[in-house]
Amino acid sequence: MSNPPRLSGMRGFTIIWFGQLVSFLGTGMTNFALSFYIFEKTGQATALTIAIFCFVAPSIILSPLAGALVDRWNRKTLIVVTDLSAGVVTLVWLFILLTAGDLQLWQIYLGNVITGAFNALQFPAFSAAVSLMIPKEQFGRAAGMLDFAGAASNILAPAFAGALLGPFGLVPILLVDVVTFVTAILAVLIVPIPQPAPEEIPAGSKRPSLWQDSIFGFKYIRARPSLLGLQFAFTALNFISAFGAIIATPMILARTLNNAGSLATVQSIAAFGGVAGGLIMSTWGGPKRKVKGVLLGMSAESLLGPVIIGLARAVPGWAAGSFLSQLFIPIINGSNQAIWQAKVPPAVQGRVFATRRMIAQISFPVAVLLAGPLADRVFEPAMSAGGWAASLFGPLVGTGPGAGMSLMILLSGIIGVAIGLVGYSIPAVRNVETILPDFDASPNAAAGMEPEPASQV
Repeated sequence: MSNPPRLSGMRGFTIIWFGQLVSFLGTGMTNFALSFYIFEKTGQATALTIAIFCFVAPSIILSPLAGALVDRWNRKTLIVVTDLSAGVVTLVWLFILLTAGDLQLWQIYLGNVITGAFNALQFPAFSAAVSLMIPKEQFGRAAGMLDFAGAASNILAPAFAGALLGPFGLVPILLVDVVTFVTAILAVLIVPIPQPAPEEIPAGSKRPSLWQDSIFGFKYIRARPSLLGLQFAFTALNFISAFGAIIATPMILARTLNNAGSLATVQSIAAFGGVAGGLIMSTWGGPKRKVKGVLLGMSAESLLGPVIIGLARAVPGWAAGSFLSQLFIPIINGSNQAIWQAKVPPAVQGRVFATRRMIAQISFPVAVLLAGPLADRVFEPAMSAGGWAASLFGPLVGTGPGAGMSLMILLSGIIGVAIGLVGYSIPAVRNVETILPDFDASPNAAAGMEPEPASQV
């Protein structure tokens, strides 16, 4: 029996989106509970960072291979498999708790490695599937809805998990997580997800090997200066803004004498900013010229987010800057996603999207390694009373504990403003939407073979 037509298009996407919203909530509850469980068991922050690394590392490293598999296999099946893998890991953890009564760290780490590996498949599979489900005019709205779902789970998941964790422990939270995975899988199963036409292989040629397909995304992006420039701007902003994001928490704690309530207030208001931004993007869909939402959005986010946070010295300023920063992020992400979904042919989106995700995410662990030492050994001593930079920057950010980190955040915001403006000043990047045809604009584009025009206005 064929799926009813009423479940296609934006209506079908909304059903899948609701399943993902529920799944995000369950995953967020489990992540919160496991973080508490690990820290309670070890008392060490290192154990938490290892757990995060075990998820992030395979997700990044395996992205090119995952993209190649997405373009070879059925995308609906892959989405189901990625959700199912996380559900199986959660069930295993649940079984261990119920039988042995104690979940070991190595079991959590191994589970995170497995889910991280499958997570590498989810983004390219889901993004490529959406490209053929809905009209391109709705790409921005769809991305905004997904950002809204993620931001909403950031608010609700800790509250729900905290309410269950104290009186009942980890088991009921894992049970809730399993139910949310089942909901997400059922939503995908009942909605038709189109497959792209097979990629044309010239007569007499062999299908590329899995290795060749794995590096295809790098070659594709490099051959299109407009997409390469856009990706470079995005990656540069991710790298520089990571410094501010990583340092913000210790900065607030340092400047409030470790007041957890102040930190919680800022983080909660920031999460509401993400919800508001996702809601705006899901109803608006972004500017007509999506590149403005990306590049000018970068500058606006950096100016109204990190710059304000760096200059502020109390909770109201930090909260306002955090809210505005998170408000712009769904607009930036949604506009960027809409451009790539419209320009990259569906037959190769798995490989290209996985590659751009890898390039964007690889900057985060690098920033993590650099941010702490820079704060502790350079900026904090420089901005201490009598430090070499205190007289120069003290009038802006103050001096003493936390002032050096405030300066780092301020500088990251200023550089972020410059990245957006410089990107917009380059015609090849600014005019990406007119230089590159949409994937449905020509017969060759559908097969992923369209060249980029030589002339760039």
